[in-house]
Amino acid sequence: MARRATAKAEDHVLDFPTLGILVSDWGEAHCPIPDGFEGGEPFIQYDWQLWNTVKHYQLRREARPDQLATAFRHRRSQIVRPQKAGKSPYAAFVVCAEAVGPVLFAGWAVGGEGYDCRDYGCGCGFVYEYEPSEPMGMPWPTPEIQITATSEDQTDNIYNALRPMIDRGPLSVLIPKTGEEFIRLPNGGRIDVVTSNARSRLGQRVTHVAWDETGLYTPVSGMVKVFDTQSRGLAGIGGRGIEYTNAWDPSERSVAQRTAESKVDDIYRDHPLAPEHLRYAVKDERRKIHVHVYAGSRNVDLDGIEAEAREKLETDPAQAERFFGNRLVAGASTWMDPAIWLASMRTGVRVEPGELITIGFDGSMGTDRPNITADSTVLRGCRVSDGFRWTIGAWEAPGPGPWRPPRAGVMRAFRAAFRRFKVVRVYADPPGWQTELDELRAEFGEKVVVDWWTNRDVAMARALEQLHTAVVTGGAFHDNDAVMLKHVENARRDVRRAMSDSDGSRERVLVKKEHPMSPLKIDGVISDALAFEARGDALASGVLNPDDEIDRSQFTAAGFR
Repeated sequence: MARRATAKAEDHVLDFPTLGILVSDWGEAHCPIPDGFEGGEPFIQYDWQLWNTVKHYQLRREARPDQLATAFRHRRSQIVRPQKAGKSPYAAFVVCAEAVGPVLFAGWAVGGEGYDCRDYGCGCGFVYEYEPSEPMGMPWPTPEIQITATSEDQTDNIYNALRPMIDRGPLSVLIPKTGEEFIRLPNGGRIDVVTSNARSRLGQRVTHVAWDETGLYTPVSGMVKVFDTQSRGLAGIGGRGIEYTNAWDPSERSVAQRTAESKVDDIYRDHPLAPEHLRYAVKDERRKIHVHVYAGSRNVDLDGIEAEAREKLETDPAQAERFFGNRLVAGASTWMDPAIWLASMRTGVRVEPGELITIGFDGSMGTDRPNITADSTVLRGCRVSDGFRWTIGAWEAPGPGPWRPPRAGVMRAFRAAFRRFKVVRVYADPPGWQTELDELRAEFGEKVVVDWWTNRDVAMARALEQLHTAVVTGGAFHDNDAVMLKHVENARRDVRRAMSDSDGSRERVLVKKEHPMSPLKIDGVISDALAFEARGDALASGVLNPDDEIDRSQFTAAGFR
């Protein structure tokens, strides 16, 4: 009799057809725990593993057994879990099922049908009795499975769990020999290992691929082409795969990042994230993060995880947060060292009414999407005489969900600045705000309010470089605005090369978020660069009287130069 999945997918509602319960019961009857103190005992899935099985094998309600490619709801799955959470044994569990288990849709039960292992040459006694209208399953006739990673050592994560899972349980009757490099399956099928250096079996049609650590599949590693080739091979026969990975470095443009950011809706994604406000560098908050992302991994020792994370924090804090906190944190790719930014911060500086200033503006259009945090809207002022910059106004979404910036409030802040100061130039990124900018132009002049498109890589890179150089060399100072500090900390280098202009062909450095959907915003950096760029152009146009003196007294103690 079927056990109907010993583990429970708590906090989830099973209101859709799936082969996942059959696959789970079959797997728990056939797959032992590969090693450790419980080695040889039935592999009972963690709650999160069971739910991934249920979702990966979810069927469309209109599924037909003669239309294999469209029977399942998801073309592939992506599992993003921290280290030691149990990804590799689970991947081996799925590979076993894909090798000889009931993973294909075989129609809808009417009554009295069942799945009997003896029909497929296995004498373990496993029988699953279908309920009426329940989906029925069957094995692949000739399974072709590939376990893929960047190196042989990496493929061992799954392969070394797979072999004892077969050898120590009922599957040893169907699969009597598990080789060092591949495994022959009944009916001419096989399981192969594929790496960037061993691609001999690429290009063939495959029924299942277990991709290990797709966060490491980058253009540099050469694994992007491997992934794309295997994806095409799966599509050719109606096969499907699963990505297993730690959180990736968002500056490396990996396959994992590409999958996560794709807009297609036929990929199932599992990536638990702790609340954004919890700081990984703070021990008590780090513990809360670990409790959240390791939830359901019942054999994980959180004290051991804490010890590993604490040690890694000393040498590579970004990697520690990715590996154990499951967060997308870039490595050594920050646009500006926050310590340098803080060193150029000044408190108590007053910009007097009537002083010449420029303004930079980067405006958000907001969002209607429930799971997205909208970009911020920031007005940044810059005193022409000395380059001191401060925040005139900043409007940020409180969190994920529908939000719109208060356009009337932003316009009031603009007009208040024009009344208080002598605004000689506004550089504004126009998308989404063209109507409001046209209104300002009608009031204050088209030579003052200028559309400054930030999608021009060369011009934007120059503006950012000017600001960066001024801050790093101590040639510009700014206020202690918390929004700006946060946005500077969030900004990552976005290097563009081979862009030719009057300066020749050289590296251009833009800024970007850690990933396009990130809730960590950088709009203040753009506004700050536009304000500083506007100041430079205003000076070049001669807005200052040559005899004007710059009052440097307020900066003297800090070493203004």
